[in-house]
Amino acid sequence: MDPTTIVVVIVLVVLLLIVAKMSIRIVRQYEKGVLFRLGRVIGVRDPGLRLIIPVIDRLPLVSLRIVTMPIQSQGIITQDNVSVDVSAVAYYRVVDAVKSVVAIENVAAAIDQIAQTTLRKVVGRHTLDQTLSETERINVDIREILDVLTVEWGVEVTLVELKDIQLPESMKRAMARQAEAEREKRAKIIAAEGEAIAAAALGDASDTMMAHPLALQLRNLQSLVEIGVDKNTTVVFPAPLMSTIGELWAFLARENLAAASSGGKTPIKAA
Repeated sequence: MDPTTIVVVIVLVVLLLIVAKMSIRIVRQYEKGVLFRLGRVIGVRDPGLRLIIPVIDRLPLVSLRIVTMPIQSQGIITQDNVSVDVSAVAYYRVVDAVKSVVAIENVAAAIDQIAQTTLRKVVGRHTLDQTLSETERINVDIREILDVLTVEWGVEVTLVELKDIQLPESMKRAMARQAEAEREKRAKIIAAEGEAIAAAALGDASDTMMAHPLALQLRNLQSLVEIGVDKNTTVVFPAPLMSTIGELWAFLARENLAAASSGGKTPIKAA
């Protein structure tokens, strides 16, 4: 074989390899290919090994996986004129490969921009308290608005979540004072309810003691026992017990006087 033939064969092999490289496309499992022929869409290619005509055909690949897109922090003024910085995260996926290629130039950039404006619009319609307490409803409102706007792009927004809400320092201090006052209010209410219950119980106890005088004496003796548990050197005699002792001394004095007047009995002495 002469050198010219060898060169021709090598050139043909190289050309065949180039054509094969340009003709073979591999569509992965999570992708779909949109086939353009002479600039017109002629179909969608499923995952696998696909052949196209070089130069004439073009097969851009579209990922069908869910994409996580952070929405950068937005300076928003709420309905009650409080400035807050709100950031969020959105999840979306392509459901129509043809629309995502034909209807819009860049799906990710478009959703990022529309998500930012929608976040400002929705949060701006709520007060600060609603923004902090009704995040679930705000998330649903944002997602519904995005779904309406992105359905023509072949994209479905599956989830939107508010990620962070930054408040001014003055507002944080005011909210802290409000929370502290609320806790003090609940503590005073609970203490008042306890006092009311205790007063009712003491009233019932006093009624019982009035009906049974000995119960009061037993309670006094129990108090003395409790005082003496810790080896306390101070002994406290309740007033009713002191009056009882005084009555006992008066009784003994009357008995002694009676014995002295009779002249034959031995006087009674207190132990």
